[in-house]
Amino acid sequence: MHSSQAWIEHYRANALNQRIDWTLAPTITPKEVLVIRRSLQAWQLGETSDGNNLIRAASRYALRIDDPDYLKAILLFIKEEQKHGANLGRYLDGIGEKRIQKDWGDTLFRKVRHLNTSMESWTLAVLVVESTAQLFYQALKNATACPLLRQICRDILIDEAHHIRFQTERMTELFYAKKPLEQWLSRPVYKCFFFGVALLVWFANRGLFRAGGNTFKTYFAKMHYKYYKTLYRAMHSTNRQAAKPAMKPIEEIQLQMPTVPSLRVD
Repeated sequence: MHSSQAWIEHYRANALNQRIDWTLAPTITPKEVLVIRRSLQAWQLGETSDGNNLIRAASRYALRIDDPDYLKAILLFIKEEQKHGANLGRYLDGIGEKRIQKDWGDTLFRKVRHLNTSMESWTLAVLVVESTAQLFYQALKNATACPLLRQICRDILIDEAHHIRFQTERMTELFYAKKPLEQWLSRPVYKCFFFGVALLVWFANRGLFRAGGNTFKTYFAKMHYKYYKTLYRAMHSTNRQAAKPAMKPIEEIQLQMPTVPSLRVD
């Protein structure tokens, strides 16, 4: 478990990394655009959230646990997500495709977010979405030969691996702060939510996932792996450790990526 201060230091350091060569011109083909356009537009929209509801939940939670640095870490996390949206938007502009203002998946998720009032609900929702995002951006990367878009996807994948670690650590703390009966009741609810969202993401983006080398079966096999590496691990931790400032630097943590070909970060 890393301290909030350690995560602040990570996000600040990561903001200095420039992994995208914007001097490259997009070389995506019209055929590739046809396959990825709608999904790319929808995810670009989703990455541009202002995060106000999450900030309110994090503010209350940070005050309750007396950890003001946690709110600072959340603000930097949101800023990093917004960077993804800006980069995807810049790419859409570069290939002459519009940025959309509305998408049914984004609208649904935003409505769910408005109902979230607790840090537990927020952490669960973000952890699930980040898990599907890893599969989405790897599929997007595999679906095109455009070097610029592949660099954008790789940058996001590197960030998302740390985001998942950030959220999994917090989910562990939140889960074990619950009473034993509440933990027992929460486990099946969390699992249903995780795979329910995974199913929606597949049907909303199945064309892109298939273009990136996935079938429905392989997609869900990867999501099962993600579930056991994140949410299941958070709910069945046997070696929890309180956050301490002097821990291994976050940059030394290996990316939490499954060892299957279509999920590697290369």
